[in-house]
Amino acid sequence: MQSRFTAILVALTAAALFGATTPIAKALLGPMPPFMVAGLFYLGSGVGLGAILLARGIWREKTEGMRAREIAWLCGAIAFGGVAGPALLMLGLTSTPAATSSLLLNLEGVLTAAIAWIVFRENVDVSVFLGMAAIVAGGVVLAWEPGAAHATTGAILIALACLCWAIDNNLTRKISTADAMVIACAKGLVAGATNLGIAFAMGAHLPAPPIVIAAMATGFGGYGVSLVLFVIALRHLGTARTGAYFSVAPVFGVALSLAVWPQTPGMPFWIAAALMTLGVWLHVRERHEHEHTHERLEHTHRHVHDEHHRHTHDFPYSGDEPHTHPHAHLPITHSHAHFPDIHHRHSHKRG
Repeated sequence: MQSRFTAILVALTAAALFGATTPIAKALLGPMPPFMVAGLFYLGSGVGLGAILLARGIWREKTEGMRAREIAWLCGAIAFGGVAGPALLMLGLTSTPAATSSLLLNLEGVLTAAIAWIVFRENVDVSVFLGMAAIVAGGVVLAWEPGAAHATTGAILIALACLCWAIDNNLTRKISTADAMVIACAKGLVAGATNLGIAFAMGAHLPAPPIVIAAMATGFGGYGVSLVLFVIALRHLGTARTGAYFSVAPVFGVALSLAVWPQTPGMPFWIAAALMTLGVWLHVRERHEHEHTHERLEHTHRHVHDEHHRHTHDFPYSGDEPHTHPHAHLPITHSHAHFPDIHHRHSHKRG
């Protein structure tokens, strides 16, 4: 993926798929227990992606698999994003109004960016910061109902869920060079089993088979394929920017709702859409360029032989591109426009 606009489109597609899950769930699932909904969504994600992995041959390209030192990051991402986050959200939803919940879920994008900027030192300039603020403001306008937002135990639990997902996003950044489908499949299977286990322990029962199939199919697209695209975007845009684009998901959800249940959109929808469009535009117009040094780096990912991949091959090479194999980047100093992608995670001088 050479074009930054392609990477942005991938991130927005991930957001659209995720945003579509809410109205689809409303139309298909009915009054199912929250943990059952989450379990079937995640399980559909894991099973669907697992079937694709089996069909294409998991061992066909062994170099795309997880390396031993990346397993710990994956386990952490699953624990925070696939287990703790959904559990806290479902517990919080039981005692929190829908409008308040929607407002609080905007915290995920904010916390994701804060961790990326403060802990992992991703670069941020005025344009990117203002773009993030505009996107979050759009989400607040879209979900706002006067008098609905107030601090409760449920609200605190939802805020903690957002923190878990923010940590998950930043941990996933550490393994974003690995096979995105393997990452998403593992998250789906673990999160699905965990949430279903909680649902059964609370006395829930599986709904009718057509409902199960509908829920799992929704989860495959809205959670599985969406997460695969999210991981791919992480490689090329960095965590904060990918998280910002993903934060526009509610607009896609509302737009789909209006298509399913036709009505004239209210003023909040248009204000939110305008703010989020402004935020995306501010991000797209970003041009971050300076002289920087690449330290020696060894990793595995799908690539072409561009300016960052000038290596030889220790195996018979047919010349086909793109291809995947372990490779090393030698130290180099140069200047060009770039994002905090997998090859540009260098520090910046402050002040």
